Amino acid sequence: MRNKRFLTLGLVIALAGAQVLTVSAAPTIDEVQQQKEDASQSLDELTDSVNKLSEQKQQIENEIDDLDAELISTIASVNSLDQQIQEQEAALEVTSQNLAAAEQDKAEQYEAMKQRMQYIYERGGSGGWATILMEDGDITSLLNRAEYTQQMYDYDRECLEEYAQTVATVTELQEQQNTEMAELEVSKNEQEEQKAYLEQKLEEKKATSSNYDAEIAVANEKAAEYQNLIEEYNAQIQKLVEEQQRAAAEEAARQQAAAEEAARQQAAAEEAARQEAAQQQQQQTPSYTPPQNNGGNEDTPAADDTPDYGGGSSNSTVSGSVSGQAVIDYALQFVGNPYVWGGNSLTNGTDCSGFVHLVYAHFGISVARQSTALRSAGYEVSYAEAQPGDIVCYDGHVALYMGGGRIVHASTPETGIVTGSVTCKPIITIRRVV
Repeated sequence: MRNKRFLTLGLVIALAGAQVLTVSAAPTIDEVQQQKEDASQSLDELTDSVNKLSEQKQQIENEIDDLDAELISTIASVNSLDQQIQEQEAALEVTSQNLAAAEQDKAEQYEAMKQRMQYIYERGGSGGWATILMEDGDITSLLNRAEYTQQMYDYDRECLEEYAQTVATVTELQEQQNTEMAELEVSKNEQEEQKAYLEQKLEEKKATSSNYDAEIAVANEKAAEYQNLIEEYNAQIQKLVEEQQRAAAEEAARQQAAAEEAARQQAAAEEAARQEAAQQQQQQTPSYTPPQNNGGNEDTPAADDTPDYGGGSSNSTVSGSVSGQAVIDYALQFVGNPYVWGGNSLTNGTDCSGFVHLVYAHFGISVARQSTALRSAGYEVSYAEAQPGDIVCYDGHVALYMGGGRIVHASTPETGIVTGSVTCKPIITIRRVV
């Protein structure tokens, strides 16, 4: 099981190592970002593996501590049994000595008794015994001698019985001690086997712990490689972003220059057209003749009361019969229609200046077709004075003021004719025609 785990971890690390790629010379931001995400995922997986290995190592360390404690207890038990065996051997030695002494005493007493019996036998058997008793001829001595002889006989018998009992007791004690000694030896052998088993398991656990240390070290080294790789990817992404921003800025500057050139050319063309239209209108418009006093109450208007239509030449016709709100109401009908540059249809499409031109043309009011020329239409009013129907002029763009800070205009090819805020662009001038 452990080998399988090691093999699995080794495969993970090998696969992780295979993903450590050299940073490409010219990748895209998306490619580098994907490589960074892959490296981050591998780093996360490797970190999880390290955490699991650390947990398993800690479990092994706990098991080692438990085995150490059990081994210490077992060694103490073995030592205690050794001490008990030594004490039992000493006691058994004493018992053996006591048994030998009892056997010796028994043998000596038995030998003395045999000698006495042999002496009596040699004196004539039972008759000899009577002779011994009758040697002195004195009845008192005889009785004393007989009593002595009986005491001697009783003593020998008691001694033999006592020695026999001692031998039996000592023998029994010796057997008991031998049994206890055997039990102690069995316990000691069991503890020795347990000690050997614990020592083997302890060595295995320590080897496993060392393997975990090696695996964790390899994984941490690989994790450091991934971290360095991610930092390289971050640096490369930052570099690519800066290059992209620089290229975008250069492109924006180029487009701005092109737009300014196009606007300049358009303004020049519109100015030329305005001047041509002004010349044509001047040729067609009779010179102003002040009205004659007919004797009534009307005064002749002063030259200062004549509206300024743009430097002495007019590109618009002012009508007092048309309201600015009517102009706006008519213009709003075309919201949603398309924007077409150079178009001349409120329905099918027109551009910003064409929209203003066509709306006013509906009311019979002639204004310029170009946005630049419309800056001279009618007369200028301030933003605070602006009313519905006034023409709001921007740089390269015109719109009709709706009131309330809103305009209606042909905005862009993408949005078409829409309404919006009057401050969508910087205002150059606001012109009133009606």
